Amino acid sequence: MMTQQFPEDFLWGAASAAYQIEGAATTDGKGPSIWDTFVQQPGKTKNGTTGELAVDHYHRFHEDVALMAQAGLKAYRFSIAWSRILPDGEGVVNQAGIQFYSDLIDDLLQHGIQPVVTLYHWDLPQALQDRYNGWESRALIPLFERYCHILFEAFGDRVTYWVTFNEQNVFTSLGYRWASHPPNVSNVKRMYAANHVINLANATAINLFHKLVPNGSIGPSFGYGYVAPESAHPLDILAAHDANQLNNDWWLDVYCRGQYPQKILTLLQQLNLAFDITDADQALLKSAKPDFIGINYYHGGTVKRPAVNQQPTADKSFTKIDPYLMAADTQDDSLESHLFQSVSNPYLEKTEWGWEIDPIGFQIALRTVYERYQLPIFVTENGLGAFDTLTADRQINDDYRINYLNDHLLQLQAAIAAGVPVIGYCAWSFTDLLSWLNGYSKRYGFVYIDRDDHDAKQLTRIPKKSFYWYQNVIQNNGESLSSEVN
Repeated sequence: MMTQQFPEDFLWGAASAAYQIEGAATTDGKGPSIWDTFVQQPGKTKNGTTGELAVDHYHRFHEDVALMAQAGLKAYRFSIAWSRILPDGEGVVNQAGIQFYSDLIDDLLQHGIQPVVTLYHWDLPQALQDRYNGWESRALIPLFERYCHILFEAFGDRVTYWVTFNEQNVFTSLGYRWASHPPNVSNVKRMYAANHVINLANATAINLFHKLVPNGSIGPSFGYGYVAPESAHPLDILAAHDANQLNNDWWLDVYCRGQYPQKILTLLQQLNLAFDITDADQALLKSAKPDFIGINYYHGGTVKRPAVNQQPTADKSFTKIDPYLMAADTQDDSLESHLFQSVSNPYLEKTEWGWEIDPIGFQIALRTVYERYQLPIFVTENGLGAFDTLTADRQINDDYRINYLNDHLLQLQAAIAAGVPVIGYCAWSFTDLLSWLNGYSKRYGFVYIDRDDHDAKQLTRIPKKSFYWYQNVIQNNGESLSSEVN
């Protein structure tokens, strides 16, 4: 395998999201988000867990930043809660919210850590959902633009790297197709319509950014997984091509080229799932050029030809899909059934949550995205969710996480050696956090938070074994990767 040193200015980092760590759900004027409301519905989250307290980063960010500095982080990616800046999504700016993020940014910079700001990580103000029906309304485009304008003016002099939307493919699918996330809708046509509005908001934000922060860089973060064919049979290869168009190109082509893949657009039209695209929409999407592509990588997928050669028909009932698994639970009468069947890859191990572990797929993903779009890549998420055990002497020996990260970073190094320009790598996540629907037992962090689904305890921060491993990797700029793990 080709190897090459990581660039001297490589941004070794870690990531988080506001709702998953901040807590302080009603503190200092913050308004409710759709997540604050959604989790109150019985049965939606494990053990009824919420982000009302989370890991209380809002009150303990100085402690967390000090730990980041101890680890040697060069970058920290976090999101801003829209409803902390504008409690009702519009109207009067909450200066306490501005001050919180300003203080966090200053603290990071004082410790030599570059802040990487995500504008939207799934937590739309509830007032905008109530008033305008959320992302289904074009009214949200100028409202999102104003929100971004406030942030660009407040922090643009101190923040170089910005992310527009995090995993648009995930929050639209889980929110509008499978009713697993807010706004708790199960309607594929509405999902595609809302997705188009978000694309327009993304393009609007990028164009505004380039006017207000000309020396900065901005791009979306996308949950990417390369889809491979089960065999060399031409129909399996075609199925993999179609799966990549549906799962990846549908979003990335719009971000980077300003147009939707024609095959998928035609299929939506045949299924009566198409949405309105005006001439002005097309012009806007073409005009916005991201400076980089953020890639969140956990795994890809494997597919074979569809079970039955069906002709697309309208009014199908659609089955539930885990977007990270990139597969329908059952293939009958789903959008996917016209294109491919998902299958398990027998060569890959799986995590405790059933996600395939595919480090080589990481290299393939990075090289594929770069060759297709010719934009620098920022790895904005990659990590392992696992059950961590706190020992009697208060240690967390997470060698499984070290192995996972080491193997993926070696493949990232190989992608760089193959010519892919990579700005940095933000592991998910720095501390343990609320894992959306999975409560606090699915842990990702380098820092253990001593709490569980039922008891917040003292929220003590305890560095894991992986914390010190990553500290060493950063100190030697990745030179220890090949020998770090047996």
